Amino acid sequence: MQPANPEYAQHVLARLTDFCQVDGVLWTRRLWDIGSILTLEELWESVSWQSRKVISGSAIDWQRHQLARLLGPDLGMGDKALRREMVQLLDSDTLTDPSPGHRRLRELIDHARDGYLDRWADRVAEGAQVKPERLARTLAAHLLDLGYTAQFLGTQWLSGLRSKNTHTEAIIASAAGLARIPPRNFHVLLLLNSIPNRSSAENTPDWLNNSEVINWLKREGHSTSGVRAQGGFLYRISAQDHHGAADKARQLFERIVARSRFSRRYRGQVTASPTLWVSGHPEPLPLVGPARHADVLSLAHQGQLYDVARPRNPVDDALELASPVNQTGAPGTALAGAWAAIESLLCHPGDPIPAGERSGKAVAADRLAAIVACSWPRAELTTLVRRHGRKDEMDELSERRDVCTTSRAQALVLFDEITRNGVANLRFHGRTRHGDQVAAQRLAACVAEPKRVVGELTAAVRITLRRLYRARNIVLHGGSTSSVTLDATLRTAAPLLGAGLDRIAHAYFGEGLGPLELAARAELAKTLVGENTGLTLVDLLRKRGAAAA
Repeated sequence: MQPANPEYAQHVLARLTDFCQVDGVLWTRRLWDIGSILTLEELWESVSWQSRKVISGSAIDWQRHQLARLLGPDLGMGDKALRREMVQLLDSDTLTDPSPGHRRLRELIDHARDGYLDRWADRVAEGAQVKPERLARTLAAHLLDLGYTAQFLGTQWLSGLRSKNTHTEAIIASAAGLARIPPRNFHVLLLLNSIPNRSSAENTPDWLNNSEVINWLKREGHSTSGVRAQGGFLYRISAQDHHGAADKARQLFERIVARSRFSRRYRGQVTASPTLWVSGHPEPLPLVGPARHADVLSLAHQGQLYDVARPRNPVDDALELASPVNQTGAPGTALAGAWAAIESLLCHPGDPIPAGERSGKAVAADRLAAIVACSWPRAELTTLVRRHGRKDEMDELSERRDVCTTSRAQALVLFDEITRNGVANLRFHGRTRHGDQVAAQRLAACVAEPKRVVGELTAAVRITLRRLYRARNIVLHGGSTSSVTLDATLRTAAPLLGAGLDRIAHAYFGEGLGPLELAARAELAKTLVGENTGLTLVDLLRKRGAAAA
């Protein structure tokens, strides 16, 4: 497909919609990556933590080698000279702190950041061949890394592009234009309903009393009907959009709550209004932020959601540890709990410790990556076969699907269809139709070359989950919750964590199979799929000879 092709632009917009939609998107279609510039910032930060014994040298080596492979073909990294300098530096072992290499990396990052998407726009305009999936991921990741929120990009930026039937070059130019806009200052009003130690609150510079709250709301054009508060804080916040300003205000409130829990007399009694008001935004925004979407749906499907009276098991413990991921506050706690869940399930005392590593715990990320990657084809097969067609427009594929009594049988119907005919006979409707169409194309590529695609999926998930491990180490061993990738790590890793825990819970409660055994099954499936073994994409995580399900 060429960038000038309208179908290409439609593909890019469909994937951007997946990446920038807050709710209603399957984990299989969410954005798992962060952008090139932020990955470089992450490496620079990791090297700084290495000197404080928080991140190991072997972890840095793995990180920079992966990054060198990712950045080599990146069109936004500039001309050959800049890209060559970057790759040479990443391929060297001179990145320590302090060192000339570390200082040189700082300068290269600053050069690469300035005009990053503009260079992408120039190269595409010159005729560079770029897969639409790669382009969409690049644009979405870079804008999200800059601080734009999915709410803004999905509801305002993309809706405008879709309404204009925009071509590819205009999409890139629009994204580059957003990237050039510096953060703006917003005022965000946080109202408190319960204020222990009120005098302390009133002495802070951001405090507004009741009458000042009402006057500010009126000046901003907001209704004051039903507003009942004991006062509040008006914060001046720098952000890329209104939703980003609200996110930062939520984090400030979480810090207040965290401090209040150390109060002896009024422990945890600070409460706030369920809404925030942001200057220039017509409607109040919820105090509770958007979900992180670590979903474990098999608990309900297998009747395990409320079955907690039996003795605890390792999966119970892991789910409890990981539960802060789906709470909107306390990112440090979420990171720590997420990794604790992964490590508790997928590490073993008998695991060998690779040369240069202190503990060998990173293998847990690799094992979970194999489980997640092997669950992707079955998840998409099931989704797409169920979304095919309409009830009033039955075709042969719909009829074959509707006589199936299990989800596996339905997935096999679509697998056989794609194997024989590709995606030519698939028909999708409704608001997800464009995303379904491009998902079907990705699935067809996986059917054609299963070993290659599953291997690539595993590598992508591994990078994200190892980032989770490093971020956790910075939180727990470095005592810092201000990592440059903390928010991005939770955004990208949470859906993958949910998908992995879902498959682990499904195997444990449904088959009695332990997490390490499931990981071994996934690792073997990656090797055997596509060979003359009879193993298909439908059954990568299924026990051989098991009853249909």
